[in-house]
Amino acid sequence: MIAYERLTAWRLAHRLALEVYSASDRWPRAELYGVTAQTRRAALSVPTNIAEGAAKRGRLEFGRYLNIALGSLAELAYLLRFARDRHLLQDAEWARLDALRDEVGRVVYGLYRKIRPPASRPAGSPPTV
Repeated sequence: MIAYERLTAWRLAHRLALEVYSASDRWPRAELYGVTAQTRRAALSVPTNIAEGAAKRGRLEFGRYLNIALGSLAELAYLLRFARDRHLLQDAEWARLDALRDEVGRVVYGLYRKIRPPASRPAGSPPTV
């Protein structure tokens, strides 16, 4: 098993990307190079950045890739809302995808908080409790 495959964050993000691709398969062909492509890129960016970051050396570098993944999740949140408002997604399907996106966001952010280095403090200042 590749290192990133052990991460719950990656497994959930991979599932989200697959589900977004499945949902967008049914979108009009006229949207193929517009909202379909953009939504798919945002969804695919999340597990891709987790995988790439896991391969880097050091927590700081991994944290940078997790931060990018979080940005892609924010982009995806808007794109799914846009797709719902344009009637590309039914309300129930949007709710299901958005709930999964939210879960992925919580897990990725939890991993980000766990691996990022403690905030630096000025020399001579007491540690925060």
